[in-house]
Amino acid sequence: MEHIQSSMERAEILMEALPYIKRFYNKTIVIKYGGHAMVDDELKDKFAQDVVMMKYIGINPVVVHGGGPQIGTLLKKLGKESKFIQGMRVTDEETMNIVEMVLVGMVNQEIVGLINRHGGNAVGLSGKDGNLIKAEKYYLSEEKVKNTPPEIIDIGLVGKVKTINSELIISLSQNSFIPVIAPTGIGDAGETYNINADIVAGEVAAALQADKLLLLTDVEGVLGKDKKLINAMNNEEAMKLIENGVVEGGMFPKVKCCLKALKNGVKKAHIIDGRLRHAILLEVFTDKGIGTEIVL
Repeated sequence: MEHIQSSMERAEILMEALPYIKRFYNKTIVIKYGGHAMVDDELKDKFAQDVVMMKYIGINPVVVHGGGPQIGTLLKKLGKESKFIQGMRVTDEETMNIVEMVLVGMVNQEIVGLINRHGGNAVGLSGKDGNLIKAEKYYLSEEKVKNTPPEIIDIGLVGKVKTINSELIISLSQNSFIPVIAPTGIGDAGETYNINADIVAGEVAAALQADKLLLLTDVEGVLGKDKKLINAMNNEEAMKLIENGVVEGGMFPKVKCCLKALKNGVKKAHIIDGRLRHAILLEVFTDKGIGTEIVL
């Protein structure tokens, strides 16, 4: 009898997922993969399983990954200090070579292998492949004194996205492949740029007119002034949190890229806790979801 009850409960879980399977069938969901989910072996396996399951039931997942901790670890081993300004890594030429080696040569290939080991058909891409990500130099700005021109800050070979070759991604997705994208871009002179992975994920989602953009983080989601999770917010509420300094540090580019993606055609954006097992399935296929949902 217990066996039957357990089976019935599992059937109910599957039925809860059915409306979402219908809704997202043949739709694109862009996932920014980063944080603890990339270093914990069990979480890595669960992530790969989630992505493979999505593909098998007719959803088109596109993965954009980070690699900050791995880059930081190698830089430290080489005696090079990591420096960040406004959540962005300062990247000189030597650092850029290390970034590209870690992101494209190591992290990307590990993720591709992991997904394929769980039954998927993943293909690794960098911004240089098929001119996937055309980029240009990105400058930060900081207002020192009110009503005066902001200071322009050069953070090296850090780029911003000019264009995304969406045709390449669509072609792969339509042919049963799962694109896995490293956040590097190529400049007009062939130079390589380091681009914030959250920003790349948002730009890819916008270029594909994705139904969802999911950003995996190491926190529950966006936290309010009281440090409690904000389950949902719109553009106006998000901008107030930024202006009031509640959204800062690494969360700042995450929320900004979500807002930009939404303005450019993405239907919903979610900042979720990648430390949870099957975080992607919990967000996409359950009634309550997890983390913070952001809409226009």
